[in-house]
Amino acid sequence: MRITDDLPYCKTNYFCKLLVALLLFCLALPLKSFGIYDPGKAYLFAYTLDGSKDRHGLYIAWSTDKLNWHAIGPQHTFVYSDYGTWGAEKRMNNPFLYHHTDGTWHAVWGVNDHDATFAYASSKDLIHWKPQSYPPINTDGPILMPQINRQGGEFIVSWKNARGEKAESFAVKTSDFSSYSSVIPIATTDTRVTVEIDGTPENGTIHEVSWDVIEKLINSRDLAAYRSSLYRETTDQDPQRFANLETLTAKVKVLAERKKQISDQLIGVFYEDINYAADGGIYGELIQNRDFEYHPLERKNNDPNWNALTAWEVLTDHKIDSTQPIHKNNKHYLVLQPKNSGALVRNLGYDGISVKGGEKYDLSLFVKEIEGDNVLQISLKDRQGTSYGTTQIRVKGTFWKKHKAVIKTKSAGDELFLEIQLQKPSSIALDMISLFPRNTFNNRTNGLRQDLAQVIADINPKFVRFPGGCVAHGDGLENIYNWKHTVGPLEARIPQRNIWGYHQSVGLGYFEYFQFCEDIDATPIPIIAAGVPCQNSSTGGAGQQCGLPMEEMDAYIQDILDLIEWANGPADSKWGSVRAKAGHPKPFNLKYIGIGNEDLISDVFIERFTMIYNAIQKAHPEITVIGTVGPFSSGSDYEEGWRLADELDIPMVDEHYYQPPGWFIHNQDFYDTYDRSKSKVYLGEYAAHLPGRPNNIETALSEALYLTSIERNGDIVEMSSYAPLLAKEGSTQWNPDLIYFDNSQVHLTPGYYVQKLFGNHGGTLYFDHQLKLSNNSGDVKKRVAVSSVLDESSNELIIKLVNLLPVAVETQLDLDEFNLAPRSASMHTLSGHPDDESATPQKSEVDLDNSKSFNLKPYSLQVIRIKLL
Repeated sequence: MRITDDLPYCKTNYFCKLLVALLLFCLALPLKSFGIYDPGKAYLFAYTLDGSKDRHGLYIAWSTDKLNWHAIGPQHTFVYSDYGTWGAEKRMNNPFLYHHTDGTWHAVWGVNDHDATFAYASSKDLIHWKPQSYPPINTDGPILMPQINRQGGEFIVSWKNARGEKAESFAVKTSDFSSYSSVIPIATTDTRVTVEIDGTPENGTIHEVSWDVIEKLINSRDLAAYRSSLYRETTDQDPQRFANLETLTAKVKVLAERKKQISDQLIGVFYEDINYAADGGIYGELIQNRDFEYHPLERKNNDPNWNALTAWEVLTDHKIDSTQPIHKNNKHYLVLQPKNSGALVRNLGYDGISVKGGEKYDLSLFVKEIEGDNVLQISLKDRQGTSYGTTQIRVKGTFWKKHKAVIKTKSAGDELFLEIQLQKPSSIALDMISLFPRNTFNNRTNGLRQDLAQVIADINPKFVRFPGGCVAHGDGLENIYNWKHTVGPLEARIPQRNIWGYHQSVGLGYFEYFQFCEDIDATPIPIIAAGVPCQNSSTGGAGQQCGLPMEEMDAYIQDILDLIEWANGPADSKWGSVRAKAGHPKPFNLKYIGIGNEDLISDVFIERFTMIYNAIQKAHPEITVIGTVGPFSSGSDYEEGWRLADELDIPMVDEHYYQPPGWFIHNQDFYDTYDRSKSKVYLGEYAAHLPGRPNNIETALSEALYLTSIERNGDIVEMSSYAPLLAKEGSTQWNPDLIYFDNSQVHLTPGYYVQKLFGNHGGTLYFDHQLKLSNNSGDVKKRVAVSSVLDESSNELIIKLVNLLPVAVETQLDLDEFNLAPRSASMHTLSGHPDDESATPQKSEVDLDNSKSFNLKPYSLQVIRIKLL
């Protein structure tokens, strides 16, 4: 759902909501119900605010005389432009609305001042819109001021094309806004008109409509404004909202006979290489740009310091060469040409290298002598010249050879660098210079940073989704993530530009992802692009109007089938042998594949997704394909994605939404009415967002409230995962995140602890309950939630209580329908001030023999675990 700012928050909350609800009810009635004159017809004016850098969309005003115009909103958006990247484009230029005789509204608009395309969307009521399309037009220059006419049974889309000082008009013909004729020159006149709205002239189109059309648009605006006022509710307003609220009492009766089976995979993690989550993060490598493959294009030539020597200091004559690389996929290497012994080269790591005292670090590098032999003195040092550990490597030979050594540190240190000193003035070539802590997670070679991997494992995730959302789809067709580039020897892997603006070494590749899943007993869920790039691409076309050419789709589909063989095939199969050679002869037991991520459900997407889905179903019916229904909890992509899921009978769809805490508070019934006979749901990305994007008690508890409803709907919601997972402090592209870290420390958030509490205290059987509060106000009731599940493996009843109120709730549990073991219960409590970003859960024991009453603190989550007989 798109949130608008049409109605300011009303601090006198109860009376305001009552007044707004009454107003909405009245507005839903025809005007004639109040004896007001019904004009029968009116005029509709469609426009946007041109020339603004803000993301304005389609606005509508109405009039009964074409003179006095009344803006709906005053600037309520009925549809936005989805073309291009966030923050740079997605702007609607000069929209043109055409009302066809069949009742369909057709809209076109310009997308920018340089691309040869226009945007098209259609609607039956101007409220619900079909997904947009952006047809590539074979014309020079941009398409400006597009408009629609009807001629001889076909639609004519015409536009102006500015070439220097000369402007010409061209057009294409179409019968369905799906396929278009070749471009033809045309003589045309812009039929837009200018009207004055609130004293400002606006340019757009006028249409005569029946009055009920205007009424429905106004009612839609009012409903959106009311919902927006609810969703903007924050705890900052609690002193006014709950000014007279006193400590509550609650009676919770858990109903043993009213139960249902729910998913045993509800809590998992979604990993994406964003915020330096991989290189410089969870991937154990301490050397940045170890392969000298950084390239200015990774930052679109906007950073003069981003190149093959990023993170390196070379204090002697040198060059970057590519004439005789280790491997064709790893083209560049460093050649040192010292004139004297003692020449130095240093790697600065990721904002320095951090080490622990008394531990071993595995060093490796490829070296090739160009003239004579040499000895390399390799040390970890700080800027004061203090050595924290050193080793030597003797090199000889004019061919590439991999050398290994161990550096044992004397003490702990931060902001160190790795220094390589040549003992002789002979020229050598260096590549793939690597330093790993010996103590990686589960002691894996080429493994993961132990502390970061462990806190993820501590969530007890039932699955891991990887390698990302936007990362998987890439920035343009050439940047779509290719799993085959990420397996095999490190020097043979193909690094790539990260859509988030940095370099991916892909040292953390598909083998490492699957291995990590196995290490933590989590189901792997790889995400594959649906033959289209990220809809926010800015390279090779802006968004999903581009897709892989159809002649390339067979090969692309075969890559996906090869992935299944690589993961599940026998060790003597073509791709299973690649897995076996890497050290894992047994299959990884892949069960799920996600196809698509937050996609625009366009014709381009649908055609390619259907091909991929059908091919997997035919070749591997045992694999569950997870589809996608766009990036929002409502709207055209959501509706079209579900329509496609119904049509193809997709077993599961991936829903995403990032919303303010108020949305999670007021949508706890979101899944209650989902059709249980249709696709299961994977809530793949969600988070509560406040201004400034903190991860605090307020956001965490709003997510906890919502997770109790996810458990209640665990028969339709199969899985859920917060996003994003990891963020390196000082290098974030997105907030909030679940886990923050620097080179030596991990900082956990309240949101992390909510995920951990739900992940470690899940069940497979859900029990209904009765909740009776001493205050039945809607604002109060929506901020207290209960969930009761049974962990059948341990025969323990788990009760989760959430209180997002500023007062305590004295809670009495009625568990008479259960046969409780005569012992104490464990209790975990997460609480704090709403702004608290460092709260941690506290564990205690409760004597059930003497009391089943609990004090649910203000702003708290309480998890109680009770043994049954």
